[in-house]
Amino acid sequence: MIIIKTDEEIKKLREGGKRLATILYKVKEKVAPGVSTKDLDDYAFKLIKEMGDTPAFLNYRPEGASFPFPASLCVSVNDEVVHGIPSKDKVLQEGDVVSIDLGLKHEGLFTDMALTVPVGNVNPGALKLLEVTQKALEVGISAAQAGNTVGDIGYAIENFVRSQKSNQQYGIVEVLSGHGVGRAIHEDPYIPNFGKKGKGVKLVKGMVIALEPMLNNGTKNVTLDDDGYTFRTADGKKSAHFEHTILITDGEPEVLTKFR
Repeated sequence: MIIIKTDEEIKKLREGGKRLATILYKVKEKVAPGVSTKDLDDYAFKLIKEMGDTPAFLNYRPEGASFPFPASLCVSVNDEVVHGIPSKDKVLQEGDVVSIDLGLKHEGLFTDMALTVPVGNVNPGALKLLEVTQKALEVGISAAQAGNTVGDIGYAIENFVRSQKSNQQYGIVEVLSGHGVGRAIHEDPYIPNFGKKGKGVKLVKGMVIALEPMLNNGTKNVTLDDDGYTFRTADGKKSAHFEHTILITDGEPEVLTKFR
């Protein structure tokens, strides 16, 4: 069921999105060689609690999971696409790329955001992957206009990615997608990063959705680790992930998780 947010809910989501962006960019500043993924998670948890809010992912148990997610922050390194579980034993190295994905519960409402960050000096191919993925998110947001459809968003992202002339292939992950968000961490509609114009759910004012392109530096195919959470590229090549929570309006979409 599609949930249209009330004016009061939108006000709270704006504040929650602002807080989430502030926290995630502070976590980004901590990314460096020698830092463990658990260090990043601990820092995110500390910042959330200092603001008086709740980490959305900590102890969240998605359908089919055998145990609740044990951290506040999803930290996915190199060939890990999404949902990497932080560990003190997983230490960032020069040349890595790391996705940091965080959900925040503020006054009972949820926002969701992700960035992929280079660790130290990263090769040009990896930097290009990050650039194309971030731009794909911007393209998807631009297509998220009232009266358009979920298929229009997917088409815009897919068409942009396919247009990139490069000596490296970009695989659009198809088994993971964007989604509605607000009253729950995951709501309808399901928003793939590929699609056909005019197909799928129509976007209307008051919808709040999370868009999150995930691009691999090779095949689109992924595998799931035995932990039940961590998705990896099937060919072991790097992946990138960017995400914003946005509000559908009468005009341009409003990015609720924009860093201000």
